[in-house]
Amino acid sequence: MNETMIQFFHWYSEGDGKLWKEAQNQADYLSELGITSVWFPPAYKGTNGGYSIGYDAYDLFDLGEFDQKGSIPTKYGTKDDYTHAIKALKDKNIQVIVDIVLGHKAGGDELETFKALKVDEENREKIISNEIEIQSYTKFTFPGRKKKYSDFEWNYTCFSGVDYAEGMDSHIFKIKNEYGTDWEEMIDDEKGNYDYLMFNDVEHRNPFVREELNNWATWYFEQTDFDGVRLDALKHISFDFYKEWITLLRSNSGKNIFAVGEYWAPGYLNLLQKYIEVTEGCMSLFDSSLQNNFHTASKEGGSYDLRRIFDETLTQADPFHSVSLVDNHDTQPLQDLEAPVEEWFKPLAYALILLRKDGYPCVFYPDLYGAHYVDKDREGNDQEIFLNKVDGIEELLKARKNNAYGNQRDYFEDANCLGWVREGDEEHSGCAVVLSNKEAYEKPMEMGEKYIGKTFYDALGRFEDKVTIDENGWGNFPVPAGNVSVWLAE
Repeated sequence: MNETMIQFFHWYSEGDGKLWKEAQNQADYLSELGITSVWFPPAYKGTNGGYSIGYDAYDLFDLGEFDQKGSIPTKYGTKDDYTHAIKALKDKNIQVIVDIVLGHKAGGDELETFKALKVDEENREKIISNEIEIQSYTKFTFPGRKKKYSDFEWNYTCFSGVDYAEGMDSHIFKIKNEYGTDWEEMIDDEKGNYDYLMFNDVEHRNPFVREELNNWATWYFEQTDFDGVRLDALKHISFDFYKEWITLLRSNSGKNIFAVGEYWAPGYLNLLQKYIEVTEGCMSLFDSSLQNNFHTASKEGGSYDLRRIFDETLTQADPFHSVSLVDNHDTQPLQDLEAPVEEWFKPLAYALILLRKDGYPCVFYPDLYGAHYVDKDREGNDQEIFLNKVDGIEELLKARKNNAYGNQRDYFEDANCLGWVREGDEEHSGCAVVLSNKEAYEKPMEMGEKYIGKTFYDALGRFEDKVTIDENGWGNFPVPAGNVSVWLAE
């Protein structure tokens, strides 16, 4: 069966410990749609306890089990809720992908005093102060856990930088430690060196830190039997570290753990390819360039040349390592990397990732279920956001599950209308797909000899009339203006 992932959360997912239970209740529905893997949010305790989205990781060993940071459950539920949800999904042969946040820690338990240097926030290689002594919350003792699962305590030697110093204005401070005053090596020179992202930046050159994070990975696998990992914020973490971490996780688990990383660099395919190269192909990456193309195409409308939609994308250049997506929690409205795909274009974008042969598509939770939330806009004003379920998303997913197989023939000769067919295979009948970002079209395409005389219907319900395949194996497949049609054999 075709693989299909869902990101089962968004930045404003409902709290009160409901998400894990919701996932458990949705297992049957997701299976019917052809979802083969579920990507869950970070499941460990964050610095705001039951309110943390999870990317402000505090205690990796607290999966909603200990009274820490004001709650026992995480935002998404208790550890028991989490493991029950995982079991329900795996019982439906749906794999579980866990979110891994190992670049920074937040919410330290105690202040420590140490030496540091201020750096220029726009060029972190530029030191702008003499050596100074600061205090910061870099001591992590996890008193609520009482050393269960691990007795490792984090201190300032476990971090390379902080953005908080007691009694001082917020700034980025490079910690002076035995590893020197250089940041860890990155593959790009954005901001001079983009090792530092936020909070307490983990020092992956510390062998004790590496050992702890490797041991934790094995523990996490033993607790949950996950099938894959989503690696957060790769551009801020040593590529050598993750290459080692994944290798050891696969070895210690005895399982070929799937890995997909977030290296967000829209428009910079070369950086994605370079990262895959330096990590020796040990993980896939989200295709941020394709997502950016979707965003641009949805903004430009009929003036966008659809024949360029896959230009400079990982899905085109290296489909084996590409996880394709339309939106995610970072691109959704009111987030820092806000670049949402306009609602009218989303059915087209999903057809492009779900019904073609290249890439491993990932569906975003609000696009299947809808979402409603309120947050501050860039001017600091409250803004109410409604994200509607994508028109036809269920039919597109079912067409991927049942029909998107076999040889693919492209009809990309028109700037405003793309089409392709999938011939199907011995077990599945194929499909014909047409999309337009301008006028209504009718595109002649070859389905193949085995479909001669057969009739095709529009699975999305845009047309009542059927298409009959002629004596040469061809059919004329229409599409409405600014829309998509998917044709299946009766």
